[in-house]
Amino acid sequence: MILQIPFTACPGLFYNTAAQDGLLYRLRIPGGIINYNQFQAIADIADHYGNGYIDITNRANIQIRELKDSINVEVLKKLQALGLASTNAKIDHVRNIMTNPTAGIDTEELLDTRSLVKAWEEYITAHSQLSELSAKFSICFDSGGKVAVKYQPNDIILAAELNNSNVYLRLYLSYGEKGEPAKDTGILFKPEETIQVLGALAETYRKHIDTKNRPKPRLREIINNITIKEYLHQFQQNLNPHILNLTKTPLCASAPLREKTHIGTYSQRQTGLYYIGIVLPLGRLEAWQMRSLADIARRYGDDNIRLTPWQNLLLTDIPQNQISKVEQEITHLGLNSSPTDIKSFLVACSGKRGCAAAVTETKEDAINLAKYLENLMILDSSVNIHFSGCSKSCAQHTQADITLLGITIETPGYQVYVLGHLLYEHVTIAKIPILIQQMLAVYQKQRLSLQETFGQFIERHSQQLNQLFSQTTPNLTFTTCKYYV
Repeated sequence: MILQIPFTACPGLFYNTAAQDGLLYRLRIPGGIINYNQFQAIADIADHYGNGYIDITNRANIQIRELKDSINVEVLKKLQALGLASTNAKIDHVRNIMTNPTAGIDTEELLDTRSLVKAWEEYITAHSQLSELSAKFSICFDSGGKVAVKYQPNDIILAAELNNSNVYLRLYLSYGEKGEPAKDTGILFKPEETIQVLGALAETYRKHIDTKNRPKPRLREIINNITIKEYLHQFQQNLNPHILNLTKTPLCASAPLREKTHIGTYSQRQTGLYYIGIVLPLGRLEAWQMRSLADIARRYGDDNIRLTPWQNLLLTDIPQNQISKVEQEITHLGLNSSPTDIKSFLVACSGKRGCAAAVTETKEDAINLAKYLENLMILDSSVNIHFSGCSKSCAQHTQADITLLGITIETPGYQVYVLGHLLYEHVTIAKIPILIQQMLAVYQKQRLSLQETFGQFIERHSQQLNQLFSQTTPNLTFTTCKYYV
């Protein structure tokens, strides 16, 4: 049954948001795992209601854009029957639950987090009062595997780690300045105590919410207002003392590590099986590609598609002797699984076409950059390039290697940042491909080795970025006076 819908500006499945290019729906996919029948049903909606495509978001959600009419209630009920839509519309606006896209198959993971995702989804479904929290309230489970998500922006992060040969979850909370990573609280607890801990954390947050006010404050704002010490004190008072005893440990240094690549073919922890990470150009899939991928997953794998926070997807449980066939079929779809494909770490928001706040057509500009680079160079090391149409940075909240921020000074163009350092105040759209190609060429020519990442290269030259790129595109003004996250 579809329940009463709360007021919220965030799109969901039971209610839509008007965008520049039509109505926008967002489907929460807890943990990012979706099966054959669900994928097929979404493809049908994209074809019949939208413009025949979907976008994967940076929380492994699915967005359907350019709808001219609202989705029929009977269609929503069908999705509920498929297990795709929540049975409680009141919590449908709460942010998607994030976990490692390789949960349960990662060769290095300490804990299979899929059961925790399922348990927390069931908890919030059963507790409608959580709809009173900010729609941006976000939870992340990190398995301790090689494809990490604990460095992604979230209000609460529970990260698996070994302590005295036992697996615990370490609690990180978001507070401090906007954009800062979640901070270690020093608290460890057993995986079986997860739901009680999260329930107490959410209830502590809810007690500081005035339901009459909009927008609702973020958890970070609540903690900043009452201090982290007081928030943790109130949180522990909300815990059932018979359930757990929290373990305090020394705080972990918050070193901003990058996730290992998930694009390509990798062995699973299950003997003889492999997963294939597929590049989705700017997170977009046509409906016909969706149907074909679902069919490949059913014929060769485990019937599931795994969406990632990096706007790509995985096919899993592929037998070794079927890998070449699967790769051929992926190629026939106009897709690939190359970890050095420029599009594998190219990110863009919806741009002017889909958002009134954007000043540039980011997706079009990003695709033009990819085409230009593909014709001129081989990118033998992944470089994360982020096109943002405005300062809200909706498509990627983490810092990119290269950020292009839409700006209008007489004509539309971009500010260019490297690891947050502003390098150019304004570059016209036409000059962006030339500039980025020359910047990447400087990196490839002057790096210490093939193993030195673009980020490491920039950090090594952080005091002389002007000199480093002084030979790139002429007639541009350098500056390093600003910083962008």
